[in-house]
Amino acid sequence: MANQIDEHTPKRAGSTGAIPEAGFLGKAVNTLGIVYGVAILSSAAILFLEVLLRYVFNSPTIWAHETVIFLTASSFIFGGLYVAARNAHIRVVLIYDLISPMKRRVFDVVISLVCSFACAFFAWASWQSVIRAVWTPAGDFRLETTGSAWDPPTAGLVKVFLFVVLILLAVQFAVLAFNYIRNRDG
Repeated sequence: MANQIDEHTPKRAGSTGAIPEAGFLGKAVNTLGIVYGVAILSSAAILFLEVLLRYVFNSPTIWAHETVIFLTASSFIFGGLYVAARNAHIRVVLIYDLISPMKRRVFDVVISLVCSFACAFFAWASWQSVIRAVWTPAGDFRLETTGSAWDPPTAGLVKVFLFVVLILLAVQFAVLAFNYIRNRDG
């Protein structure tokens, strides 16, 4: 009986995509998810190639590890936005599933507003890091690099990407809160 779905069971996107309350932003985020899925697979392929080159041909690369770190970090950062759009984040369902649809709606609104505020705060905090990662003390544009032999600007790019995703997360949670308030069905 625990697996039975009724009118009191919350709508979850699961593998079907963004939930309707996520709006246009949620649909766009859901569509972009494939890019980051490919990035994870590319990371695995690059690591396999690096192991092959290093231990079979004794000819390691200088770019493989930093590329993998950049791809997986970007995917991890995007993952938060992706999960929010699909309503697939971790939640204490022991409590959530037991409350009435009206109380669930109130929980959804409050949680979305708190998350929006938190993401906006963290976006502001990450902006402080972006300032140091993108501009020199003299004010010239220069992305922070890794400092390795290859020295790509991925460190600065990850910080900028985190800032952008946090802003989008704040907007996504605000959209969710607004649409949960509008939804009269519970």
